[in-house]
Amino acid sequence: MSDLLTQLRNGNESAFRQLVETYQQKVLNTAVGMVQDMGAAEDISQEVFVTVYKNILSFKEQSSLSTWIYRITVNKCLDHMRTKTRQKRGGLLSQLFNRADGTLPDNPDFVHPGVVLENREKAKYLFKAINTLPENQRTVFVLVHIEDLPQKEVAEIMNMTVKAIESLLQRAKANLRKVLGEMR
Repeated sequence: MSDLLTQLRNGNESAFRQLVETYQQKVLNTAVGMVQDMGAAEDISQEVFVTVYKNILSFKEQSSLSTWIYRITVNKCLDHMRTKTRQKRGGLLSQLFNRADGTLPDNPDFVHPGVVLENREKAKYLFKAINTLPENQRTVFVLVHIEDLPQKEVAEIMNMTVKAIESLLQRAKANLRKVLGEMR
């Protein structure tokens, strides 16, 4: 990986293409799992690689390159979700005051593209429930259970201890059980 990193820092375009090919699907899957909107996830994926390209010289190698890329992805997703929440609030206010802006469309029936057809109905409810989780719980749940990352790597991505990740994961599971129980 250090050879790839050296080539990236030297501005080698084929090394950057290799990096994109290696991480593109992982970044997209993480973004889709977090924002639950394919179009937004694709935009976020592009933003992630632009950020990596622009900031590769400042990468300090305190974590692995993949952990750094996941951290950028998670941060971009969180930024997107915060912006979307602000826009929804603004849309509600504009509706209240009869403005023509309207609100952002919600995607209540979103299903992650990796879900097998016969599980789509269950997945639809699961993703609705995941969407109700607090930000940190949602992020941990998606990274551990949807992206299948080890808790240690998730701890590095989120700048937390493994114990904190375990705690967030337990609370996320408890909250999901509660929400899914209410959806039945």
